[in-house]
Amino acid sequence: MNILLQTAPIAVMAIGLSFALSVGYIDLSIGAIVALCGMAAALVLPLYGLPVAVVFALSLGVCIGAINGYLCERFALPPLIVTLGMLGFLTGFARQLSDLQSIPIIHTHFITLFGHGTVLGVPSFLLWLAGLVIIAALIMTQTRFGRHLFAVGVDSSIAHRMGLNVSRSRMIAMSLCGGFCAFAGLLYAARMQSAKYTIGESDLMVAIAAVIIGGCSLLGGRVNIFAVVLGVWLLGCINNALIFSGFSSNEQMMVKGSILIVAVAITSRAQKL
Repeated sequence: MNILLQTAPIAVMAIGLSFALSVGYIDLSIGAIVALCGMAAALVLPLYGLPVAVVFALSLGVCIGAINGYLCERFALPPLIVTLGMLGFLTGFARQLSDLQSIPIIHTHFITLFGHGTVLGVPSFLLWLAGLVIIAALIMTQTRFGRHLFAVGVDSSIAHRMGLNVSRSRMIAMSLCGGFCAFAGLLYAARMQSAKYTIGESDLMVAIAAVIIGGCSLLGGRVNIFAVVLGVWLLGCINNALIFSGFSSNEQMMVKGSILIVAVAITSRAQKL
């Protein structure tokens, strides 16, 4: 149960990243989106209350994702470069906004709803994750929009000739990525009862490794939401095993980096066969 709780926000991030990967894009700014949206909720909560704070944080994430998508499409820029630049901008902005200090959250309803509450003995953390997994899976597999995302990811030129609006599909995919990461920021903030610019910054590598382990293609066109979540849980189990084995934080990062490289190598080789 502890592993499920620990990895829930990362799983939500990985789901968001899956939307970007479905169209052949990648978002390196997801960690910074998590941190900034968590901070935004923490700052708005005492001023305007729970509903406004949640809507504002989620809208902020969606807008950041949309901006990433727009810049890629409007100026024909590689997503890797655009989102790397956005990562730097958002990280600097979050540091400036918080003055390198944590923002405490004392709003009881927010903490209960997104962090420490239970429904029939089941943590709200896990219920949110389950709901988001089901929603994402339904979008990907049961809707026309999901099929459009995969078509764009497989071959954008063919998708364009089929009459699909490729640019719009990519922008919506990036917006969904930002929205899911914003939700992860809410979960982190409620669980920790505070928001800080460092939240989520170390989760990018885990999220990318999870989507690859889950069978997603970095080139687009193939995503399995349930497998992605299982990939996150697997990496969570490995991380706990490393901690119990006495590995330092530096050694844990080395292992995670190695897992990412091996996962990419295996996936790339499998695609060539």
